[in-house]
Amino acid sequence: MKAILIVGEAYGENEDKIKAPFVGSSGVELLRMLSEAGIVKWTDKHSSLMSMYWRTGKPGYVNEAWELCPQVQRTNVFMLRPPGNKIEALCGPRELGIRGYPPLGKSAYVRREFISELERLGEEISDLDPNLILCLGATALWALSGNAQIGKYRGVTRLSTFTALDYKLLPTYHPANILRQWENRPIVLVDLMKARREAEFPEVRRPEREIWVEPSLGDIDDFDKKYIQRAKGLSVDIETNGELITCIGFAPSASLALVVPFYDGRRKDKSYWPSVQAERGAWQLVRSILERGKPPKVFQNGLYDISFLKRTMNINVAGAEHDTMLLHHALQPESLKALGHLGSLYTDEGSWKAEHSFKTIKRDQ
Repeated sequence: MKAILIVGEAYGENEDKIKAPFVGSSGVELLRMLSEAGIVKWTDKHSSLMSMYWRTGKPGYVNEAWELCPQVQRTNVFMLRPPGNKIEALCGPRELGIRGYPPLGKSAYVRREFISELERLGEEISDLDPNLILCLGATALWALSGNAQIGKYRGVTRLSTFTALDYKLLPTYHPANILRQWENRPIVLVDLMKARREAEFPEVRRPEREIWVEPSLGDIDDFDKKYIQRAKGLSVDIETNGELITCIGFAPSASLALVVPFYDGRRKDKSYWPSVQAERGAWQLVRSILERGKPPKVFQNGLYDISFLKRTMNINVAGAEHDTMLLHHALQPESLKALGHLGSLYTDEGSWKAEHSFKTIKRDQ
């Protein structure tokens, strides 16, 4: 396995003392999480060095512990300590910013005098040629992708588009964030487990799906008979706007799905179906699928979907067996439960919630 490259933000007080990244308390926590994720092997020597660090406060002991882990390399976007430990101190207005780079924060452009830091980072990445770069925090994600929205993109692999091109990135929260918000630790641990898998190959791999879109009534009927009625389970999800169901999806397996649309903004009357009779026929087929007890059905936030179907279309869903939101809540009660968050934890899909634009449907359309 090629080395994983860990990219952080900048030096803190401990890092600045010996000019090495992740040698303070956040580095200790990162090492522990890497061990729990199976990326590095924790030894008695690590325990001894950590004990010496907590006893003396000398960051050299943490640095020595890192040197026992050759499978991971570490660096920072900025190999310096920003004034006041605030990365915003390196930023200024657009006219002073590095040309071609987006802002790191609102109207905060990294000043041109620090472009050598990004050039050095690019050379390090090129020399190491890792299969995976762990972007820890918003600054690392910004340097390599041009986007600093760590909350939206954490946990999902993507290719770098800035500084060093076409390297696989996996963003997650910085360990300093974990020390401030301990509830994020299980999330980062899952991300690191994914990092261990992703480090085995350099390309971004997405699951292959066959999705039937823009179906006819015959397509819905065929899909039901060929796949749904024979399935061991059926995933169901509706999309709504106001009191309107815009579409409903059925997935009898992880690689196959059908989307039945009802709203179509391209049409003058905003209906996907060419006639009232055709739309009624589509709802009859949907009703037949949902009101059968078999196969058992799984939803995400199913109480909402099931009640919405009953209230708007008088459909009585039968055979609802599981709810992914509730199952995740049982595993991690303190964690977020939105579908995009669950997708980042349990699948290899892209950040579909962040990478697509959405248009609000007006109620009078």
